[in-house]
Amino acid sequence: MEEEFLKYDVLVVGAGPAGLATAIRLRQLAVSSGKDLSVCLIEKGSEIGSHTLSGAVIETRALDELLPNWKNLGAPLNTLVSEDEFYFFTGPTKSIRVPHFFVPKTMHNQGNYVVSLGDFCRWLGNQAEQLGVDIFPGFSATELLIDDVAVRGVRTGEMGRDSDGKPKESYEAGIKLFAKQTIFAEGSRGHLGRQLVEHFNLDDGVDPQHYAIGLKELWEIPSEQFQSGRVVHGAGWPLNGKAPGGSFMYHIGESQVVVGLIVDLCYTNPYLSPFEEFQNFKHHPLVSSTLQGGKRLAYGARSITKGGINSLPKQTVPGGLLIGCNGGTLNFAKIKGTHTAMQSGIIAAEVVFDAFMSEALDGKEIESFASHFRKSWVYEELHQARNFGPALHKFGLFGGAFFNFIEQSVLQGRVLFTLHNKEKDHQALELASKCKPIKYPSPDGVLSFDRLSSVYISNTNHVEDQPCHLTLKDEALSITDNYEKYAGPESRYCPAAVYEFIDEGDSVRLQINAQNCIHCKTCDIKDPNQNIVWIPPEGGGGPNYQGM
Repeated sequence: MEEEFLKYDVLVVGAGPAGLATAIRLRQLAVSSGKDLSVCLIEKGSEIGSHTLSGAVIETRALDELLPNWKNLGAPLNTLVSEDEFYFFTGPTKSIRVPHFFVPKTMHNQGNYVVSLGDFCRWLGNQAEQLGVDIFPGFSATELLIDDVAVRGVRTGEMGRDSDGKPKESYEAGIKLFAKQTIFAEGSRGHLGRQLVEHFNLDDGVDPQHYAIGLKELWEIPSEQFQSGRVVHGAGWPLNGKAPGGSFMYHIGESQVVVGLIVDLCYTNPYLSPFEEFQNFKHHPLVSSTLQGGKRLAYGARSITKGGINSLPKQTVPGGLLIGCNGGTLNFAKIKGTHTAMQSGIIAAEVVFDAFMSEALDGKEIESFASHFRKSWVYEELHQARNFGPALHKFGLFGGAFFNFIEQSVLQGRVLFTLHNKEKDHQALELASKCKPIKYPSPDGVLSFDRLSSVYISNTNHVEDQPCHLTLKDEALSITDNYEKYAGPESRYCPAAVYEFIDEGDSVRLQINAQNCIHCKTCDIKDPNQNIVWIPPEGGGGPNYQGM
């Protein structure tokens, strides 16, 4: 039976801010010039926004350029930042508010909006559809279509195979999607983006990419504890010296608060659990006074690509471009990536359309993207922020904070040197024998919770009888190295209880509860042997975030 296929001028993989901005801008240019440019966008989530997770406080700079009349179009940006606070958490009950003057200017949020990024992407999806973009949610891109010359598109995943890989009665083959240019906008640690980087050696000459895991909950709180537009960022406890990272709490909508913790994945102690650090964080009086008496509505977690311009790979290949967080355009100094991801998509769309107009689109490497990107405000932002993360890594929390205040607020990011962090995140883990186990308090069911009840409110669902999408290069390594040398860190760095070591008396085995996976990609990043490889499950599987 011959495989089905579709052909488009441009294929966009991933319906996050970068992919949607690309699709919208392409069709805007096509419509305004009267040209017939076909654009297809595919998304592995069951609907646009279902896999989208971020804090999120966003700048509108890129949105203002893409859709200047966004307010009249009903964009879900309704909560303007009203108060902007930063705290050093010095212990489980203490904190120090940092005067606004001493907070690096990059972290000031006046004029920004607190949003649900999932809702924002759903709205962007509607704008794209109205412009004529073909959008297919529930289709995961599982394989690159690539020949000796160029990327030619992607193949979507099969559906209806059982756990042994055998076709069921419901089996459906994947579809080949061919395009003259394929834009990879999969978000942090994209499955195909990672393959592109390896295949074309796109990261030659740059620092290793660095990541964090961001954990987030949405709460409904008593109205007397709600302050619309209040933004609180923090650093210090409960992480202190255990890991770099930070926290956030944003008041949004009607009596709702989002609270979260970001843990850099360069931490060294294999006993550290980002999930339990987050649950512990909510007991700090500054946080608990806001959440007390409230109800937890949703939970999620996602990796964050934070290496910045020092780790940004080459973004063009013959037949394709790598944009947004798939490449790593987040501005860590601002703790924001939506505006930069969208702008990278706008730039991609404009150079792709120029190539289309000159009939140089089919399988070509659009090298002009690099020069356009370098001339943009995105590059300027990322260049000025290039030392922010490495400074925290090199000098620690307080030394790094002082350095970043001087560089970002006084010198405007214009120092004449660049700091680097050359150690890969997965190489940072020390042997368990050299580390002290961390004892975490039991959840109280009021402010803190267990993993399984958290996964439940992420609305995660997978077809259970399907091949496991959390693959191991060598099954034995999970015991002989991960368990025996590192005390099984995957059972702690996974925020969804996917990895479980079962003691069977005379042996231990690893059980993978793939149906719990919320697609955060942390295992793919932090595994000390890089033995775990995350691949897409059947399309539509995973979390279904609402209001996140």
